[in-house]
Amino acid sequence: MPVLQKALLSASRRPGLRRVVTGTPVSRRVVDRFVAGETLPDALGAVRELAADGIAVTLDHLGEDVTDRAEATRSRDAYLAALDGLAPLGLGRAAEVSVKLSAFGQALPVGGDDVALALVRPVVEAATALGTTVTVDMEGSPTVDSTLAIVAELRREHPGTGAVLQAMLHRTEDDARTLAVPGSRVRLVKGAYQEPATVAHQDKAAVDAAYARCLETLVRGGGHPMAGTHDPAMIDRLLALVAETGRAADSYEFQLLYGIRPEEQVRLARAGHTVRAYVPYGADWYGYFMRRLAERPANLQFFLRSLATRS
Repeated sequence: MPVLQKALLSASRRPGLRRVVTGTPVSRRVVDRFVAGETLPDALGAVRELAADGIAVTLDHLGEDVTDRAEATRSRDAYLAALDGLAPLGLGRAAEVSVKLSAFGQALPVGGDDVALALVRPVVEAATALGTTVTVDMEGSPTVDSTLAIVAELRREHPGTGAVLQAMLHRTEDDARTLAVPGSRVRLVKGAYQEPATVAHQDKAAVDAAYARCLETLVRGGGHPMAGTHDPAMIDRLLALVAETGRAADSYEFQLLYGIRPEEQVRLARAGHTVRAYVPYGADWYGYFMRRLAERPANLQFFLRSLATRS
């Protein structure tokens, strides 16, 4: 992993830098490229614009690493409000939500897994009642087993609950084979957390190769693969795989981040593919923003140019 990328990922969890970046008006204006806004009405406005272009959405209320039960409960309430806000739009499965279990108390020192499951369950139930679903995001490697166990428990009554796998982790090829079963919705991403070499590939070529292998496993399996990527090579690889396997257009998805390659999102949607934009919103945008900068040098260059021209 390049030194600059490591530094940015490390910065995403440093409170001192968080205060500096989030307290700078220039930074907050630049964040608008990647975050739909700080309020639910902001996010719903973005949903309407994307829907008009034929793009589905998954809403993510930003927040993570919660260490207080009351704060975790507020995360639950924010998602219930989001689903209430989506209901009048009548988008059905074209508008789902994504959750991070660390925002629901997974990291609490006592009973974190039980707390997270208890708090996320009503969100999943509300999504089912609305005719849509929830995808459970994957975070750092120490949480993988816990997160997949909670997804498995939620799927007992809500089988459409989505899982996320990170191709950079050595274990993910085995996880992909396990999850490539009928009805299983799996978003495959490259990974945006700082991980040691003992558990994760460290160079781009190795991550790309692992992503391609995992993608093929998911597409050839019986589930519903969701390719979370902006990489043209991986987009082309998914197109080739679905053509080869004869998959129906509603049996797979392209998932891209809000604000990144929007023209490509529209192009794929107009070509008849299901495209879903990952739409983050909320005041706690710092960690998400820093990971976006770490993912692509172009994002960091954009940020630095904006600081230079707007300061």
